Amino acid sequence: MPALRAKTPRAHSSPACYAHELEPVPRAGRGDIQVKRIYEPPDPADGYRALIDRLWPRGISRPRAALDNWLIDLAPSTELRKWFHEDPRRWTQFVRRYRAELRTQAPMLEALRQRARQQRLTLLYAARDPRRNHALVLRDVLRKA
Repeated sequence: MPALRAKTPRAHSSPACYAHELEPVPRAGRGDIQVKRIYEPPDPADGYRALIDRLWPRGISRPRAALDNWLIDLAPSTELRKWFHEDPRRWTQFVRRYRAELRTQAPMLEALRQRARQQRLTLLYAARDPRRNHALVLRDVLRKA
């Protein structure tokens, strides 16, 4: 009777239709963190979905949000949010002040970094501007060790 050999795992699955296996793996320490509006439909590729707003977004039910967590403490303070919405030209000052607020949340930030090392992390926000919102600032803070 021939000896049984343990199968060695292959580098890629077969058939070659698994194109996602060919995508580059995020660099160690940076994690895979994406930013997405809560109004976009959930996607299984989102991984861990965390809402980072203090207010619940209008028109979104909890089942539709498909959240894993609602991180109120990582959202900008109410005062900072209102101050910025009065004049969006304050973006540079907003970023500086929001980063200062985030420094007080070091344990929570580290927990999110750990999560991002394990799986994709999607930071959800409700703001209208996709280029100037607090989720982008938080993503940058999380990417820096």
